[in-house]
Amino acid sequence: MALTAIIEAHGGPEQFKLVDREVGEPGAGEIRIAHRAIGLNFIDVYQRTGLYPMELPHAMGMEAAGVIEAVGEGVTHLKVGDRAAYASQPPGAYTQARVMPAAQVCPLPEGISFDEGAAMMLKGMTVEYLFHRTTPLKAGDTVLFHAAAGGVGLLACQWARSEGITLIGTAGTDEKCQLALDHGAAHCINYRSGDWVAQVRDLTGGKGVDVVMDAVGKDTFEGSLDCLKPLGMLMSFGNASGPVPPFDLGILGKKGSLKLTRPTLFTHISDHAACQAMAQHLAEKVLAGEVKINIGQRFDFRDVARAHEALEARTTTGSTVLEV
Repeated sequence: MALTAIIEAHGGPEQFKLVDREVGEPGAGEIRIAHRAIGLNFIDVYQRTGLYPMELPHAMGMEAAGVIEAVGEGVTHLKVGDRAAYASQPPGAYTQARVMPAAQVCPLPEGISFDEGAAMMLKGMTVEYLFHRTTPLKAGDTVLFHAAAGGVGLLACQWARSEGITLIGTAGTDEKCQLALDHGAAHCINYRSGDWVAQVRDLTGGKGVDVVMDAVGKDTFEGSLDCLKPLGMLMSFGNASGPVPPFDLGILGKKGSLKLTRPTLFTHISDHAACQAMAQHLAEKVLAGEVKINIGQRFDFRDVARAHEALEARTTTGSTVLEV
């Protein structure tokens, strides 16, 4: 049996219910993993509220790290006793142990703790595909990154610095702006203190940026387009402020033949080999010290509702971990 956090209806953090569930044995292509730490992400909030509907009741959580307890037929990249971490469908990481598909579970190298492994996979592989798999980026390019003091943002700041890319961040307080700067952002704008679009234009000499990476959604969409140089790309990869409303596609042409994409991590990691390569690239960055995993807060696994309250209130910085 494994204590597991489930929801039986969409809604607020009060919907969480802790139940004991049978774990069972892995079938072909599956593993059983005993969790040591669990990562929280905004996609968890989207699923809990129903923005991303799930068939209920359902266990929650997309990311965790732990030890492999059993391996099903056909699994060759993991063995019993291995340290491992993952960010993967289907949801179900908010538990002490689970059986799950093995393809997106990745070896966790010695030198990276379970807390770091749980905090880095979804956010870190997101940064990996944003910088390496969505559009060509090179040293000298300029990126605007919204919510630069969040879990993904602080990794993006460091990643950009390690690649010679100028990152302009936005955040909601001066303290969060300083945190982004400390992690490698070249500039960070407090979006509450003035016209952030004009400030981006000023910082780029009126040219605009090559790429905007935007997980905020509705509140920043139009401004993000106005920050791009001609032929620039907006990567809209999240909806923290709500989904982007319908818009006239022709506006992309009027603003400079702009490009727009709505990528997801789960498309990128659906291929086993690509997922393992992305995780290895991330681990190499961490082990080299180019990217440090900032865990801003830790909660006991049983306090998952309180952790979600903090995440939704945007009072968190860096990554949030549930300790099992």
